[in-house]
Amino acid sequence: MPWKEILSATAIALTFIAYYPYVRGILNDTIKPHVFSWVIWGTTTFVVFFAQLQADGGVGAWPIGVSGSITIFVAIMAFLKRADTLITRSDWLFFIAAMSSLPLWYFTSDPTSAVVVLTTVDLLGFGPTIRKAHAEPHSESLPFFALFTARNAIVVLALENYSLATVLFPAAVALACMLLMAMIVWRRRRVAPVVN
Repeated sequence: MPWKEILSATAIALTFIAYYPYVRGILNDTIKPHVFSWVIWGTTTFVVFFAQLQADGGVGAWPIGVSGSITIFVAIMAFLKRADTLITRSDWLFFIAAMSSLPLWYFTSDPTSAVVVLTTVDLLGFGPTIRKAHAEPHSESLPFFALFTARNAIVVLALENYSLATVLFPAAVALACMLLMAMIVWRRRRVAPVVN
C-alpha cells in the first residue's frame, strides 16, 4: 500500500477517533455544539471534498469527505438535542454571511476559487463556536479539536497533488482549531466549570 493511502487511512481513522467521544458527549449532554457552526462546517467540508477531487487531491481528499458526512450528522444531532439554544445576533450574522457566500462556489468553474470561498465560509463557522466557548469554555472538547488539528496535518501530507485548491482548506482548519484550543485553555483557567 503506497504511503499516501496509508496517510489517508490514518486521517480517516483519526476522524472517527475524534468524533466518537464528541458524539457520545453530545448524547450525554456534556458537549453542546453550536448548531450554526456545525451546519456551516458540514456544508463547506463536503463541498470542499468535491473541489479537492476536481483538483486531483486524490486519496488525500477522502478524509475530508468522511469528515463532511459526519459533520452533517453532528449538525443534525445539535439541532435535535437543542445543544446550544442561545443564538445571538452575531451568530446570525456569521451564519448568514457563511450561507450567502456558498453559492459563489457553484459559479466558479475553478476549484481553487471555490476552495478559497469555502475555506472563508468554513472559518466564519468558527464564529458562533468561539463566542459560545468563550462564554462556556467547558462546553467544548479540547481532545476533539486536537485530533482534528493532527488529522488535517496528515491530510495535507496525504494529498496526491499540492496546490492552493488542495492544501488551503485543511491547513486553515488546522490553524483555526489550534487557535480555538488556545482560547479555550485560556478561558478555562479563568472560568470554573458549570456543574449540572
